[in-house]
Amino acid sequence: METYLAIVVGGLYAAGIYLMLRRTIFKLILGLSLLGHAANLLIFTAGGVVRGGVPILDDETLASDAVIADPLPQAFILTAIVIGFAVTAFTVVLIYRVYQSTGTDNLDDLRTTDQ
Repeated sequence: METYLAIVVGGLYAAGIYLMLRRTIFKLILGLSLLGHAANLLIFTAGGVVRGGVPILDDETLASDAVIADPLPQAFILTAIVIGFAVTAFTVVLIYRVYQSTGTDNLDDLRTTDQ
C-alpha cells in the first residue's frame, strides 16, 4: 500500500512543479495546491497506514499486542488542510486584484507593469 501512495505522492509533486513553471498565475495557484496535497499525503504515508487500529489507548489495549494507529499525523494533516485552504483563498483574492488592476494573468506581462 505504501508503494502505491509513494507513486501518487511523486506524481502529485511532479504535476505541482510542472504547473508552477507555467506562465499563468492560475496554473501557479493550482500547482501550489497540488504541492500542499502531496505534502499532506506524504505525512500520512510516513505516519504508517494501519487498518483497524485504535488511536485511543486503554488498559486492555496496552496489555494486548493490538495494532495501534498513530493519531499525530492525522492531526498534522488536518491542521495543514486548514492552513492550506486559508493561504489558497488569500492567494486567489490577491491574484484577482492583480488581474483587475493589470488586465492580464501572464507572469511575463506583469514584469512590464513595474514603475
